[in-house]
Amino acid sequence: MSANKPLIGIIDWAKSPLGDPESAIERAVIGDAAEVKRFLCESDADFTDEICEAKALIVWHNTPIGAAGIERLRHCHALIRNGVGFDSVDITAAKERGIAVCNVPDYGTEEVADHAIALTLALCRQLFPLNEEAKRLGWEIKVEPKLRRLRLLTFGIVGLGRIGTATALRAKALGFKVIFHDPYLANGADKAIGVERTRTLAELLTRCDILSLHCPLNAETRHLIGERELALLNPSAFVVNTARGGIIKKDAILAALRGGAIAGAALDVVEDEPLRSTEEAATPNLIVTCHAAFCSVESKIEMRSTSARIALAAVRGEPLENVVNGVA
Repeated sequence: MSANKPLIGIIDWAKSPLGDPESAIERAVIGDAAEVKRFLCESDADFTDEICEAKALIVWHNTPIGAAGIERLRHCHALIRNGVGFDSVDITAAKERGIAVCNVPDYGTEEVADHAIALTLALCRQLFPLNEEAKRLGWEIKVEPKLRRLRLLTFGIVGLGRIGTATALRAKALGFKVIFHDPYLANGADKAIGVERTRTLAELLTRCDILSLHCPLNAETRHLIGERELALLNPSAFVVNTARGGIIKKDAILAALRGGAIAGAALDVVEDEPLRSTEEAATPNLIVTCHAAFCSVESKIEMRSTSARIALAAVRGEPLENVVNGVA
């Protein structure tokens, strides 16, 4: 580390790096105010002494930062999660050390909502089975019983935040009847965008044809959708998850698909991702995309620029944006 400049470390996931070796976007924002250096880590167990000297860390998803790693940070003012979710960081341990945890809540709103709708259309119109049939030089529409008319379907959303709202508006535009469940949303949000509120998750599950998840992952929502909840869905229902994998119990949804309890699932995220075996990958009526809903050229530039701006404020001692653990 330079003797004259603070260090801003970028913690990228060693298994599948998402940044670039030059960290060009971050350097363009931070300039000469700090030294910017990228580190490839599987978890905080890979933290070197140099990382532990950083004044701010920008952390890509899938690199867990727990209490043990946070305890080793000697000069860190901020941990910035390069994305919306911050479940990979122990925010309580960070707060105890006076380290602000920040996220980037708005960078990929359009992309994730678009991805949720794309996955929904793939299920309702059975695009992947039809593609496979056509490429076998066949022309038999074996999946005809699953092909649906959108305007007769009910689109159920769990979590009407930024992305949930964007998804609801897109679903409405396609003709779906949209209902949602969000116990933390103030009354009147449903009237503002013209959708229907359900007061219980069970009511939403029994009524929806498509279940689309848009809530954060925390102690309350982990395994929010398990065996009992999946059993409440109609056998013709589809499940879409572009939020966090742990919201759905993986064993439960794979079993539901294998047993025909639901008609299909499209998961951008899965519990304990990526899929762990060929048996999991062979589950019928399953679409999986590689935690890529947030991805676009534009969204990654916006996300990285915002994270860099927060890191720059941290090394300058300026107020921080998007603090999620209450550290001033």
